[in-house]
Amino acid sequence: MKTLAPFLLFASAALAAEVPAPRVDKLDPALDALVASDVKIEKVGTGYGWAEGPVWFKDRFVFSDVPKNTAYAWKRGETAPTVFLQPSGTDESSDLQGSNGLAVDAKGNLLLCQHGARRVGQSLGDGKFKPLAATFDGKKFNSPNDLVVGADGSVYFTDPPYGLPKGQKAEQGFHGVYKLATDGKVSLVTKEVQWPNGIALSNDQKTLYLAVSDNAKTRVTACGLDGTGLRDVFVAQPLKKADRPGGCDGMKVDERGNLWTTGPGGVLIITPEGKHLGTILFHQPTANLAWGEDGKTLFVTSNHDVFVLRTLVKGQGF
Repeated sequence: MKTLAPFLLFASAALAAEVPAPRVDKLDPALDALVASDVKIEKVGTGYGWAEGPVWFKDRFVFSDVPKNTAYAWKRGETAPTVFLQPSGTDESSDLQGSNGLAVDAKGNLLLCQHGARRVGQSLGDGKFKPLAATFDGKKFNSPNDLVVGADGSVYFTDPPYGLPKGQKAEQGFHGVYKLATDGKVSLVTKEVQWPNGIALSNDQKTLYLAVSDNAKTRVTACGLDGTGLRDVFVAQPLKKADRPGGCDGMKVDERGNLWTTGPGGVLIITPEGKHLGTILFHQPTANLAWGEDGKTLFVTSNHDVFVLRTLVKGQGF
């Protein structure tokens, strides 16, 4: 085994060298008002199975490592993220997948899309969770993926089958987008989108945005809060190249209404009208993002790594 060590070290270094340093790819001068072309992009953690669902919670960023059924936390001044919840997607330790999308409600509660438990839950601390939504029409969800909290307290979430536990069957028969009202009632927004993933709300709370991870047509779609008026905002499929892998996954909105969606190669910045202003390139499949601190610090989960950078615009709600 010792004779393999030099080779393994060389191979690891070669693989690392294949991923260029992150950078900003500007397509429109309007991008200069949102993020500096020479912005410093700092890697603050690495080695995760698939980093996902970041959110600013109290005084730190919390994010999911889906395959490891663990959530980590990081704040400025720390050398690396530390374990925050383990398990994060099930009530007990399990080899099932963990949490994916995370959100914080108006009361400061941490909400989680929990793959292993096939539900939307709330963290109660001390490793305990309160189920908020586990079924619709008496059937289990596939595997709630991402969520967003509206100004009125309603929670909207997507339910593709990506995290469906092995050996368990899908019961819904479609990939739904749902609304969890403040009274606990769950209603279907739409079942017309296959592979819905990331989800966000416009600043006026009238439009629901969906990042669609369709391998044949990865894109951002939009509809009313009742699912009507479904339309494509931006089709990202043509951007996919060997050096820009990945599809539309997580998504957030800035204070000016621009969409920041992960997509081929990194984070795409798109106007509400669908104009692509540029991309923060991470040169690898990128999962999700969230603003925190004073609202201009952007945290990005990209494959096995997590990054932080400063933007010139605040995220929604700051």
